[in-house]
Amino acid sequence: MKNVSDDSPSILKNERMTPEKSFFTKAKKAALFSFLFMGLGQLYNKQYVKGVSFLVLELYLLLFWTVPFQWAMWGLTTLGETPQIQKGFEIVQGDHSIFLLIEGILFLISFMLFLWFYYFNIRDAYKVATKREEGIKPNNTKEMFKNIWENGFPYILLTPSVLFTSFLTVLPLLFGVLIAFTNYSAPNYLPPKSLVDWVGLNTFIQLFQMKTWSTTFYGVFGWTVIWAILATVTTFFLGLIFAVLISQKGIKYKKFWRSIFILPWAIPQFISILIMRNIFNGQFGPLNRYLMDLGIIDTAIPWLSDPLLAKFTLVVVNMWFGFPFWMILMSGVITSIDKELFEAAQVDGATSVQRFWKITMPLVMFSTAPLAIMSFAGNFNNFNIIYLMTQGGPVNMDYNYAGSTDILISWIYKLTLDNGQFAIASVVSILIFIIIAIFSILNFRNTKAFKEEDMMS
Repeated sequence: MKNVSDDSPSILKNERMTPEKSFFTKAKKAALFSFLFMGLGQLYNKQYVKGVSFLVLELYLLLFWTVPFQWAMWGLTTLGETPQIQKGFEIVQGDHSIFLLIEGILFLISFMLFLWFYYFNIRDAYKVATKREEGIKPNNTKEMFKNIWENGFPYILLTPSVLFTSFLTVLPLLFGVLIAFTNYSAPNYLPPKSLVDWVGLNTFIQLFQMKTWSTTFYGVFGWTVIWAILATVTTFFLGLIFAVLISQKGIKYKKFWRSIFILPWAIPQFISILIMRNIFNGQFGPLNRYLMDLGIIDTAIPWLSDPLLAKFTLVVVNMWFGFPFWMILMSGVITSIDKELFEAAQVDGATSVQRFWKITMPLVMFSTAPLAIMSFAGNFNNFNIIYLMTQGGPVNMDYNYAGSTDILISWIYKLTLDNGQFAIASVVSILIFIIIAIFSILNFRNTKAFKEEDMMS
């Protein structure tokens, strides 16, 4: 009989080899090779065309883009070290901080895209090696291109969109956000004459603690919220009133009335606002002239030069522009309501007012609540009517670079294009995004339309 102890060395040897063999599988080896250098895993999987293509790509990037990338990262972190100097009549150009910032962001986005492609290279090597372990032969070059065309066609179409989004959308967004953490502002920190420095959260602190900025911010922010609420609510309910009136049975020529009331929305807003601005002109406007000729007023009303009246005028003019959209939208909702609901309610003794509040209003709100939330966000940033109508005026002596009717977005316009205060404007932009995002997310989640959609999904 064979002694068990005689086999003990071989048993121990097998026990030691089994974990090592199970860990270093072909899939993990291929992934490791591709991790060490792009394309090596594909060569290990005997996909030579793909492997050589990946390998050549990384070699090209290492040889020709390493130094520019290092320079871009230096510029992004330092924003330059050599300012512009003047030697006699000659100006010696230095580092341009903003150009360095943009170049750094550009290379950073490119590097992130490269990392994503590098991950794809590792995953591809791992998946192909796993199939090899299962006895599935890897695709040759012809089969590879055929597979890319058949299964990867959507990704081929989406790739240009990803690239354009990365460089035409993400880049400006990152630039706008990063400016908030610099001191990029007039008159002392404007390139190319001067360098811009990273200052961290100092600009945020100034906005809330420095009196010249905080007074303006809180005042403009308060009016912005009031404006957004009034502009949304007034147009919403005025459109609802007109939609309900036109939908009544006794109203004739309904198409004619809808066509008439849609005209303010159909005419280009830019032209309409300038016309309204002339109508409400305190000195030469026809509105004051007609009121004085009729004997209603003795002196001209300062529609646009008095702070309170200017705000009132803005809300009224915005009602004129905004209600046609809601009227048409709600007319469609009211028309689609089943008439049997109203007939059943009438049989039960419900009055017209009760039918409106119990049937019409809930169904209208269900369909239009998400659009009302979007309308609030739009009015929060409604630059056109504020700037074209009053240009943010009248002047408010307590504000810094802002007038009595300025909202945050028009204040940003003045801070940047008129006064060169880019850093503080970037901070305000970030705050606008945070406020709108929080408001929209919370309200969208609480609307019945989105709740029912989640339940159905």
